[in-house]
Order: sequence, then structure tokens, then C-alpha cells
Amino acid sequence: MTDPVVAPSAAVRLTSLSHGGGCGCKIAPGVLSALLARSTPITAAFPNLLVGTETADDAAVYKLNDELAIVATTDFFMPIVDDPYDFGRIAATNALSDVYAMGGKPILALALVGMPINVLPHDVIAAVLRGGEDVCAAAGIPVAGGHSIDSVEPIYGLAAIGVVHPDRVKRNASARAGDVLVLGKPLGVGVLSAALKKDRLDAAGYRAMVDAATKLNTPGATLATLDGVHAMTDVTGFGLLGHTLEIARGAGLTACVRYADLPFLPGVEAFVADGVFTGASGRNWTSYGEGVTLGAGLPSVAQTLLTDPQTSGGLLIACSPDTVAEVLAIMHADGFADARVIGELDAGPARVEVV
Repeated sequence: MTDPVVAPSAAVRLTSLSHGGGCGCKIAPGVLSALLARSTPITAAFPNLLVGTETADDAAVYKLNDELAIVATTDFFMPIVDDPYDFGRIAATNALSDVYAMGGKPILALALVGMPINVLPHDVIAAVLRGGEDVCAAAGIPVAGGHSIDSVEPIYGLAAIGVVHPDRVKRNASARAGDVLVLGKPLGVGVLSAALKKDRLDAAGYRAMVDAATKLNTPGATLATLDGVHAMTDVTGFGLLGHTLEIARGAGLTACVRYADLPFLPGVEAFVADGVFTGASGRNWTSYGEGVTLGAGLPSVAQTLLTDPQTSGGLLIACSPDTVAEVLAIMHADGFADARVIGELDAGPARVEVV
């Protein structure tokens, strides 16, 4: 039997200070939709606002001129791991992913920091910040400022700014009938984070989780230059089904996902079968399950794995069939070995079917 991952030497485990972790902290999609329904749509009043809140897209996009648009996003959450440096890296990677998912290239970030100053040693907090800074350095951008507060629960993330050509913005709502769906990273980060909290994740499982969650979705900027790539998003807190459903509803199409073709992180299916998963999976299904059909013959763990909240998950790409080979070549060349075709989009009601 392998040894579980041991918490860092800090007196308090980071995950013990938060009621949730990573993208599993997100407000359930059904609740969020109800809250946003009370907001007044703003895109019509601002013609240069190319992307707002209308289709639950990954970031806002504002056109400055015919050649340049700004991509703006923010993302932050409570700890998903106990190692402070890894926490900072995961949170920063997750925040920058929204820029890449729009087809943009990040240019700078601002740190968002909430920490229980009298509970956590200052060197632990500094390690969180250093993790975020190192990820931004790998992305070629500075952490140019930010804001901090004394908080009961530890919180870290970024406000990220990027740029994109206005004609190359990749929305989550612009898929076309006949498009193929490509997924860039394996699923199961939420399950492994639940195993970590229960002291059941070994060192190899921890490393697989962190490696996946800290891999920058940099191919997004390159994929945006391909005419055959019609839509992109990243798979995060609402799970694969939730974000696929956003694509299907935005385009008014039926998405078909082939369960047998999905990549999973090692061990996650066994963990779910043994009752190890996050509460966010159930909340996700309650919020959008009516828009999903699960085919007969799927394994008993399928619903939980498909709704598992991904922290810093992979790109989900809708592209024409004749562009698939180029999309996969770009992904594989950048180290996304698990990138693969997982389904397609066809004319029909806006829903997801899993076969």
C-alpha cells in the first residue's frame, strides 16, 4: 500500500481552513443562472463589448479597434491542496486559462489575495504568492499588482488581462452542426482532491493531479488562428457535462459525447466506485441534469465523473472535421498527450447526449 500525501510542515492544513476547494467552490450553475437572470443585459448598450455575460462565456472581450481587443477575466478560490506553492500555481493556471479559452494571449495579471493573517504563517502565504508568480512568469507575463484582505478562509487567484484580434475571438456559443468535440486534458481533478482531503491520495496520484492542474492551456491562442476552430471553452467547476451543455445551448445544437473515448486521471473511477467524490458533482447534476441524456449501459460512476468539478481543466474545442488533425497536432506538440476527440455536435435540441 502506498503512503498518503503528507501535509506540508505548516501548523494548519490549508484545506482544513476552507469549506470547499478549487473550482468546486463555484456557486452551483442553477443558482448562478437565477442570480444573473436579475441582471440587465449590457452588450447592446456597449457596441464594442464583443463578449459579455449572455452565454456564460469564459471572459469578457472589449474591442479597442479593428486589430485589437482586450480579454478580461478573474478567477479565485479556496485551497484544493495543502502545499501553498502548489495552491498558488493551480489557482494562477486556472485564472489564465480563461484568456486562452477565448483565443487570447495573456499580457498581465493582478493578484487577488484573502488570507487569515493570524492563522497562517507568513512564509506559507508568501509561498502561495510565489506559486502564482512562477506560473505567470512561465506564461511570459508579470503579476503587476493586486489587492489583499484579511479573510477567514484562504483565497487566492488572479484578475487576468489578455489581447486577441477581434476576428479571432472564440466564443463558447459559436459551434456549428457537424463540428467535432476535442478535449485537451483528462478528467478527475475533483475526485482526486476529495481523495486528498480524506488522506487517501498517494504521491503518484497527487503529482498527476497537480501536473494536470498546472499545465497552461497555451494552445488556445494558436488554435484561435485556425478558421476551422469555431468555439472553445475550458472545463472547470461545472464539469464536462456543464460546459458541454453551455456550448450546445449557445449554438442551439445537440452534443453527443462518447464515454468510452474520455480520458481520465489514474485511479478516479475506482475512487468514485468507493464513494470518494465532491459534493459539487451532485449540485452540478441537480442544476443541469434535465439537459442531459445518459445512455443505457454506462458504468455506475459515469454521472459523477461527468459532473466532477475540474480545477484548471482542459480546453473543450468545437472544430470542423477537416481541422481535427491540425488541432490534435497542435495540442500534442505542446505536451497535451491526452488530447482527443470525444464527440460531435449535430442539429437538434440544445442538450447533451452521452453514449
